[in-house]
Amino acid sequence: MNSSFLGTAMLRWRIAFGVLIVAALAALCWLDDWLHRVTEVPGIALFPVLVVVVVLASREVLHLTAAGGMRPVPWVVYCGSLLVVTSCWVAPVFVKFDDKLPQDSRYLALISSAAASDWTLVALAVGVLMAFAAEMYRFKRPGGVTINVAAAVFGITYVGFLLSFLVKLHLVWGLRALVSTLIVVKMGDVGAYAVGRLIGRSKMAPGLSPGKTIEGALGAMAFACLGSWATLHWLPTFHQLHWLFQATSSEGARAGTSWGWILFGLLVGISGMVGDLAESLIKRDVQQKDSSDWVPGFGGVLDILDSALLAAPAACACWAFRLVT
Repeated sequence: MNSSFLGTAMLRWRIAFGVLIVAALAALCWLDDWLHRVTEVPGIALFPVLVVVVVLASREVLHLTAAGGMRPVPWVVYCGSLLVVTSCWVAPVFVKFDDKLPQDSRYLALISSAAASDWTLVALAVGVLMAFAAEMYRFKRPGGVTINVAAAVFGITYVGFLLSFLVKLHLVWGLRALVSTLIVVKMGDVGAYAVGRLIGRSKMAPGLSPGKTIEGALGAMAFACLGSWATLHWLPTFHQLHWLFQATSSEGARAGTSWGWILFGLLVGISGMVGDLAESLIKRDVQQKDSSDWVPGFGGVLDILDSALLAAPAACACWAFRLVT
């Protein structure tokens, strides 16, 4: 079986699995919106999925740290990461049901954002405390404690803290903010892969990821901007997608500066590329090809989400500073 056939088969599998992920995410978003209307509690359908993702991603972080000779206490990484994302979800829900607060949408968004940030930082601090306490409990002899604490805090931050920004996007600015971010990130991934495969010649970071090229990076930015335009200007015009843009009218969903969507696409797209390279750096350092092998052709959860991990904070900044509205 020649390499060309294997490459074509793998490409077809990647496309098929990608379409499956998109379809599943779309169905979950619709279900989440419907449950939100019925119960007035956001995230009922999406948050349990995120919990599963956090557990799987934490497991992969533990695998990577073990490959690098580090031994963080597993339950600290699992519990710390889950605590951080849960706190980010719970805080805006509490704000939403606080009858003492004015029910102005912009005011609630501001208060929800502040509450989510405060609760998340407290949860992160608790995670650091747990990391130290766990090492104190199992301490026998000098050597390795500091690196194990650092590895545990890294795992909580890399998985729990960064994923909490996806929760914040959803609960503070709505499904549209979450979906637009994920579409921009994945469009960037598609652009990098397609353009790099077609015309890629100049290596971008051969020491970290030999397959990535400068041409692919430019393609990623172009596709990310295309995804930004589609989600912020084009898709809001479709009546069938009103449930996704229910917070505003069709005109309102497309409001904002004419250059806001370009900046959104560039900032989120570039941050996504940095996120991709960041995971490549980790894997190179511990000499692992993938974070796990549970999805052939993709690797593990971290290999799928690596771009979104660092793109989500950039997207939050764009919405917070009203580059997009």
